Amino acid sequence: MRLAILIPLLSCSIGFAAGPSELLWSDGFSGPAGSPPDIGKWTYDRGNGGDGWGNHELEFYTDTPEQVSLDGKGHLAIRASREAGRLVSSRIKTEGKFEFRYGKVEARIRLPFGQGIWPAFWMLGANIATSGWPACGEIDIMENIGREPSTIHATLHGPGYSGKKGISGSFSLPARTRFSDHFHVFSADWSPDSVQFSVDGIAYHRVIRQNLPPGLPWVFDHPFFLLLNLAVGGDWPGRPDATTSFPQTMLGA
Repeated sequence: MRLAILIPLLSCSIGFAAGPSELLWSDGFSGPAGSPPDIGKWTYDRGNGGDGWGNHELEFYTDTPEQVSLDGKGHLAIRASREAGRLVSSRIKTEGKFEFRYGKVEARIRLPFGQGIWPAFWMLGANIATSGWPACGEIDIMENIGREPSTIHATLHGPGYSGKKGISGSFSLPARTRFSDHFHVFSADWSPDSVQFSVDGIAYHRVIRQNLPPGLPWVFDHPFFLLLNLAVGGDWPGRPDATTSFPQTMLGA
């Protein structure tokens, strides 16, 4: 999985759409099978957040190689499974390691599927510790709920437009195809006044500062950090059921 950020003339593999750009930051997830993600780039959220991470999720996040590791072939695998009577998975982030403002962010990911499965590639404002959520801002580049294997969602969250009121758009594959069938590139082009979301180079959702409802603040003008996670259950996807198999794997290449 090559996660990247690009910005005009100063980029990161996660990139910028307008004008020439350079690679600012990237991770190709190279390393021996079973090894952890680069500790110079990534850290972990652990536990259940006290309340299921604000969404009543069921998983307990760990940093064990069974839940998050490289496969030795340039892939990152995040796995959700049942272990010792509980659901476990992983959530990795660049908080405190890499934070940036503006650019094009992209990652090539193959999604899992199944009722109650909730993979995501997203960003949070680096000021979350002082400003809290949603004042810090949240940019969801890709979310999928497993009962909709052909549809992904992108959303901005901020004060007055968070949770179910987030400004969201969706993209669906042709009939009888699923995001678990192949790898797809999910990206966000983030500029001072807009965020545009794409799948495989196809733009499908754009949010512009001036189009926010009157009185609502644009909170996407400061540094953000990246997150990748595979949640299980929660208010949006619902609980796994008898049709859901484990383990489930979110794979990047």
